[in-house]
Amino acid sequence: MAFYRRWIVVMVLCITAFLSASYPIAYSNASPVVVVYIKGEIDQGQVALVHRALDSAVKNNAQAVVVEIDTFGGLVDSATKIRDMLIESRIKTICYIKNRAWSAGALIALANQHIVIAPGGSIGAAEPIPTTEKTVAALKAEFASTATKTGRNPRVAEAMVDKSLGFDPYAKAGQILALTDYQAKDVGYADLVASSQQKLFEHYGLNGAPLQEYTQQWSERAAGWLSNPSIKSLLITVIFLSVLAEIKTAGLGIAAVIGMIAALLLFSSQWLVGVISWLEILLFIGGVVLIGMELAAPGLSVFGISGIISIFASLFLTLGANAQAVNLLAISLVLGVGIFLLIMKWLPTSKLWMKLVLKDSENTEAGFVSTKKFDHYIGLEGIVITKLRPAGVVEIAGEKIDVVSEGQYILPGTRVKVVTVSGNRIVVRPIQ
Repeated sequence: MAFYRRWIVVMVLCITAFLSASYPIAYSNASPVVVVYIKGEIDQGQVALVHRALDSAVKNNAQAVVVEIDTFGGLVDSATKIRDMLIESRIKTICYIKNRAWSAGALIALANQHIVIAPGGSIGAAEPIPTTEKTVAALKAEFASTATKTGRNPRVAEAMVDKSLGFDPYAKAGQILALTDYQAKDVGYADLVASSQQKLFEHYGLNGAPLQEYTQQWSERAAGWLSNPSIKSLLITVIFLSVLAEIKTAGLGIAAVIGMIAALLLFSSQWLVGVISWLEILLFIGGVVLIGMELAAPGLSVFGISGIISIFASLFLTLGANAQAVNLLAISLVLGVGIFLLIMKWLPTSKLWMKLVLKDSENTEAGFVSTKKFDHYIGLEGIVITKLRPAGVVEIAGEKIDVVSEGQYILPGTRVKVVTVSGNRIVVRPIQ
């Protein structure tokens, strides 16, 4: 049990240190302007970046958040998470389209209260891939509702997704809509065309405000990579496999360490993205403690069952508590059990296992015995050296041996005879 307590403490400290390093502390100077740079493919790493920037903006009472975008698009799921964070922000949000905001980037741009576009910039071209009736309908509704919430013409947003609509005079029916800098200003999708951030600051009265700039750090890049569904499935498989191994080995410890590292990576990445809270982490830690109690006091199955349920609930909530989470858990569980059974079948006959275990045994046939045999003393006579009451020492054939009498008190110098031997218990009787 002490082992599990140590590793739970290590796990909590690691998570705390990871999160402390990833979030900035509040500044004491004047209200700043937070600038966050979204470049390249939209993924969960960008979600973590925006989450960190908005969290800082709230803590420091920022005047505004400027989101500079230059992207060809990316994952719709990640874009919708950024969209929700920007829509729900209580702080003024301004999007600055540096070069292009296409596809998923266009949805992020529309989620801002204000849009400024650089000369030569463009926005739109958001047709989903694969282009099916279902995906087009879902994304078109997302674009239209976002435009409506930010006070823009939803018809323009729909034409960016559904090429069958068109939007005269910029795109005919059958052409996907993408707006240039001045076209975006003409249809009300940009407040102004500005060649630099400085002109943006001048337009919105933000000159002189201290800037806090946010670009992707290693933690956000790691969060983006670890949030890939395949990587999450792998980490959960490792967690399940470690639980099974710990139950099988009754708490050997190595599997627990590997499982906790996998859990730390999973929870840290999801925390940075902003999709979990302390509830999921505490549920997992509680599950580990309960399983540890079961291993320390086997037979009380209520602890083991409760621990497994707690871990499953934690992972289910971490993955989004939806049908996709159920599928991911099911796949990971099947993989974990399958790998565990293969290891149990293969490991005992593998060369690696043969190197780790001792093959030679010390058996009787090889001349090894667990205790010394005294049967050859039966019938021999000797002299009592110390008082037998009833145990003492007798000299037999020149050897001093520990013996016991049949219950009598025997004085030194008395001749005795060995009558029985049981293991290492030698029983003597006085010679009359």
